[in-house]
Amino acid sequence: MLRFFFNFLLSIMVFGIISVVIVSWYIVPGLPDIETLKDVRMQVPLRVYSADSSLIAEFGEKRRTPIQIEDVQIKLIEAFLAAEDDRFYEHPGVDWHGIARAVYSLIKTGSKKQGGSTITMQVARNFFLSREKTYLRKLNEIFLSFKIERELSKNAILELYLNKIYLGQRAYGVAAAAQVYYGKDINSLNLAQIAMIAGLPKAPSTTNPIRNAERAMTRRNYVLQRMLTLSHITEEEYKEASESTISASLHTTTIDIEAPYIAEMVRSDLFDKQGDAIYNNGLIVTTTILDRNQNAANQALRNALLAYDKRHGYRGSEHHIDDIELKSEEDIAVLLESFSSLGKLYPALVTHVNEQSVSATISGIGQIEINWQDLEWARKYISENRRGTKPKTAGEILEAGDIIRVIETETGDWALSQIPDVEGGMVSLSPDDGAVLALVGGFDYYKNKFNRITQARRQPGSGFKPFIYSAAIESGKTASTLINDAPIVFDDPGVEDEWRPENYSHKSYGPTRIRVALTHSRNLVSIRLLHSIGVPYALEHIQNFGFDTDQLPHNLSLSLGSAEITPWQMARAYSVFANGGFLINPYFIDEIKTYSDEVLFKAEPLVVCNECAEKKPELSIDEEQLEENQLETLLEETLNEDSDESISAIIEEEINAEEIQYAPRVVNAQNIWITNSMTRDVIKHGTGRRALQLNRSDLSGKTGTTNDQHDAWFSGFNSNVVTIAWVGFDKFQPLGSRETGARAALPIWIDYMRVALDGMPESIMERPKGLVNVRIDPVSGQLANANNPDAIFEVFRIEHAPKSTAETKQPDIFLQESESSSIPEQLF
Repeated sequence: MLRFFFNFLLSIMVFGIISVVIVSWYIVPGLPDIETLKDVRMQVPLRVYSADSSLIAEFGEKRRTPIQIEDVQIKLIEAFLAAEDDRFYEHPGVDWHGIARAVYSLIKTGSKKQGGSTITMQVARNFFLSREKTYLRKLNEIFLSFKIERELSKNAILELYLNKIYLGQRAYGVAAAAQVYYGKDINSLNLAQIAMIAGLPKAPSTTNPIRNAERAMTRRNYVLQRMLTLSHITEEEYKEASESTISASLHTTTIDIEAPYIAEMVRSDLFDKQGDAIYNNGLIVTTTILDRNQNAANQALRNALLAYDKRHGYRGSEHHIDDIELKSEEDIAVLLESFSSLGKLYPALVTHVNEQSVSATISGIGQIEINWQDLEWARKYISENRRGTKPKTAGEILEAGDIIRVIETETGDWALSQIPDVEGGMVSLSPDDGAVLALVGGFDYYKNKFNRITQARRQPGSGFKPFIYSAAIESGKTASTLINDAPIVFDDPGVEDEWRPENYSHKSYGPTRIRVALTHSRNLVSIRLLHSIGVPYALEHIQNFGFDTDQLPHNLSLSLGSAEITPWQMARAYSVFANGGFLINPYFIDEIKTYSDEVLFKAEPLVVCNECAEKKPELSIDEEQLEENQLETLLEETLNEDSDESISAIIEEEINAEEIQYAPRVVNAQNIWITNSMTRDVIKHGTGRRALQLNRSDLSGKTGTTNDQHDAWFSGFNSNVVTIAWVGFDKFQPLGSRETGARAALPIWIDYMRVALDGMPESIMERPKGLVNVRIDPVSGQLANANNPDAIFEVFRIEHAPKSTAETKQPDIFLQESESSSIPEQLF
């Protein structure tokens, strides 16, 4: 017996020595470094915000909002401890009571069921180990838990757990779960909701309240019972919480401001630099977008496109359902849910057609009525220039079973509508530094993700003329220079047809001052003017506005805007007019931070400074790319988890090294002043007169309409805001014979600028030195005689002011009808 006892003790001792050797040689050296937990990088989605801190978008599969333990209400902590590890603050990382229960379960059932895991062990598993159920993994988990407890405080371990744990429905961490299930901040949850979330770690995919309400309630009440047993809550609190119904529902991320095109620009820009890492590193991007401006842009563009669509007739219902009287309410709801709402246009099913009204059903809203005043517009669409006769009854327009689009009016009524085939875009910048204030790339991003501001290359038509006129002013022409507005024919031996450009009105007006020609958008004058200064000279000047001359036509069609240009490029170019002659770089990312509030990037745009213009050298390509390269470098350091260099040190070095960068002057101030005075006349007296309704005298702009009305533009500004609006079909169809820039695009600009400039005092650039006002004869463009009753004032650069009077003066340029020039592929 004694020998048996001795052998038993010896066996235990040998087993213990072998175990220690195995642990020392094999397990302990292989344990990961706990230091990584002290600087852990949570997989947090990329979030994009406006300059007013409104959420624009969230990118990433995992929804997580990291929190600090001191910011969590005590009841939530007590609930998790009661459910998962009530001896958390007592054990050294491993709860031997729990282990004993797990061993007993193994002996009793003969199966390896996971059990006895503490919160520390779950942290070890979630951060370092797999979830396979093996004895070796469990052994690693135990020793890793001891190591974690030695190197981290209990609160630090609990914080990691509450941020890392998966809680179902793509929610990682308690803050994300509170938003997903209740749409609340974690500290706004009541006791029943806290217990519901605390019960999720055991089986988050199958016992969450969205997937299985009954099992979720059972688990919630278990947590409440445990909290009562541990005296964390009273009997009264327990009874009230356990008897409450489940209030959980699926809450998607709440978007505060609709700007999906700018969100995609941010995502694409960061992805091109760093790839998939951006979706999990918790970057917080603040854009330059202003809420008020963006809301106004969204509404202005949609209103204009819907108005265009109504002018051209109704194309009919989107779909038709037979035998709707046999459909249940549930069938109708399922049917309507297959049609997405776009641009605030709801899908609706027509259920009854009356003499001059219809009844329809909208999913989630119910039955609505559409009265005659909101139906009678729907004349049948035949072509862009033809509509059917006016309908007299609702039955001529719709029938029961039609799936239609409806929109809520300002008075709360419902009106028949349709998703426009026509598209458009609008972009607005600050001309002082290029900050994008608003951007809309189409009617609805989820209808078509193509961004017409940055991706659509379209002909600007007459919207390009101010650049030609600026080149003419630079060449020595004046606003009073006479150019003959007369028919002209160009022959080209390589082309069968002759080019016979015309004014939009199909009329010609004889000798015309440049100012008048630009005000009324005279094509023939623009062609002759470009011919007089020469295409090469004009191109050399136009490149100062940021255009790549290799992408511009090198013939006289340039004067009519035959180049293919994006609205983004037009906005940058028009900013040179608005800011007094400086070339800025448009930008939309103002700042990038980590979720822990560490600044990784701060935009340093080129800034307009009149006083500094002479001190700043000409812009170089390296300077243009400096900001982009800085952003890419910082992101590489941030997203590379293996980097040993301190991100903070890099950022501080970069920020301290850079000084304010001033935008280079590219056009002299006198030229800009004269050109702007002419584009102000476009609004006061010309094709942009509709903008007078804004009751401002500081507005400049130019309409643009291309050949056969394929494109309609309005490009305009004051000293504070530059805005470009475009309307057209993606497939380059004609808009219709009367759909000019003034009719189709200018309303977008007006509606937006009404909001964007609200509360801003009028702002015209300060008149530069070197200009003089002179009384001229409006017919000859020369000095007026003292007794001329029709004399007007004109502004000149001092060196180009007229110095003599003339009774009559022949126009500067008169081309013979047979004079040869290249024929452009597309004409104005």
